[in-house]
Amino acid sequence: MKNLIIIGARGFGREVYDLAIQCAGFNIEYVVKGFLDDKADALAGFENYPEIIGSVEDYEIVENDVFVCALGSIKWKKHYTELILNKGAQFINLIHPSTTLNTNAVVGVGLIVFMNSNISNDCTIGDFVTIQGYVGLGHDTRIDKWSHLSAYSFTGGFVVLEEEVLLNTRATVLPHVIVRKGATVGASSLVIKNVKEGITVFGVPAKKLDF
Repeated sequence: MKNLIIIGARGFGREVYDLAIQCAGFNIEYVVKGFLDDKADALAGFENYPEIIGSVEDYEIVENDVFVCALGSIKWKKHYTELILNKGAQFINLIHPSTTLNTNAVVGVGLIVFMNSNISNDCTIGDFVTIQGYVGLGHDTRIDKWSHLSAYSFTGGFVVLEEEVLLNTRATVLPHVIVRKGATVGASSLVIKNVKEGITVFGVPAKKLDF
């Protein structure tokens, strides 16, 4: 039996805890050991969660530990995941049983997928991708490492999301569009053409935002 440790005990961490206990592997392949968070009182006022057992920086991995990273920020997800990987950590996938993985869908490690998402035929999903609830991926979608898809977002067929892309809630990317590395798509936006690296787009149709 593996001991699952959730990195991050804030709001998203609490959601990932419930995902973990709803997945088929709970109490069969793993139990939840606790959280890692540098804010020792992050769960103060909240009941029915396992304890915070330390910080990522201080934690010493023991036999049968496995990990998921429950940080909504791509920057910090990457930072803390790489930190614990350098200590020899092993990551597992949490995929809600209501999610559908269709024919030839290929997924990496450290994947988090919430309820009622659809990963269509021949999709490829890289390592440490987060997919929140009710996301739809069209056939042949490719999602690269570290990306985060918020609830109700959608990709058409042959869409490519490069590394560290963020789709906010209800964002839609039309077929054959490429969203380049580190780009952000705003909530409820409609992406109709390729998005350049590192920029933020918003609106219908989605256009570059300048701050």
